[in-house]
Amino acid sequence: MREMDEMTVDVVSDVMCPWCYIGKRRLDRAQVMAPEVEPLVRWRPFQLDATIPPEGMDRQEYLDKKFGREQATEIYKKIYEAGETEGIIFAFDRIAKSPNTINAHRLIRWAQPGHQQDVVVDRLFELFFCEGEDIGLDAVLLDAAREAEMDVDLVEEVLATDRDIEGVKKEIQLAHDLGVQGVPTFIINRQHVLVGAQPAEVLADALVQISQEPDFGSEMEEMG
Repeated sequence: MREMDEMTVDVVSDVMCPWCYIGKRRLDRAQVMAPEVEPLVRWRPFQLDATIPPEGMDRQEYLDKKFGREQATEIYKKIYEAGETEGIIFAFDRIAKSPNTINAHRLIRWAQPGHQQDVVVDRLFELFFCEGEDIGLDAVLLDAAREAEMDVDLVEEVLATDRDIEGVKKEIQLAHDLGVQGVPTFIINRQHVLVGAQPAEVLADALVQISQEPDFGSEMEEMG
């Protein structure tokens, strides 16, 4: 990889999106498949449904309204099968509530990009999709912070405030302004865009090819 710039991968994602969890696993595998490329991965916020109230919404009610029960069953059957191929055992039956994820995105924002942020994101996915925890609750978010060796006392203190709520919302709006309509969306070196939970092979190939190109930058530099 060229030495002039550090490669970046901005992943626009929502932690209540099962395809984003699958996409993360595939990105992890892609990095193993392309060891010569060492990108800085930065997780960017998106909300699949910003209308969910702060206290969350009954999961079955949410799915019934969004898809209808029969369609939701078929959709999540396919997601479960896709997850199995990536070593994810989705426990959709354990999820009682669809959360508003704004506070989860604040926590991700406070984690350092790279390993710490990666651990936070992975733990939030695991808590929600595999353990059925409500990731809208402060106690659950603090569990993820602890796993990532963040300053839990500080996180607890700032979660009780409005700090960065508007910043997260502005970043989500910027993603919309840049044309992001679905997640996960991978933005490599601030200009190359891959939409959806791409196969690991596709992501690895993109990392290798793009690492050899000049970086011209784009509006993604403004996010953060």
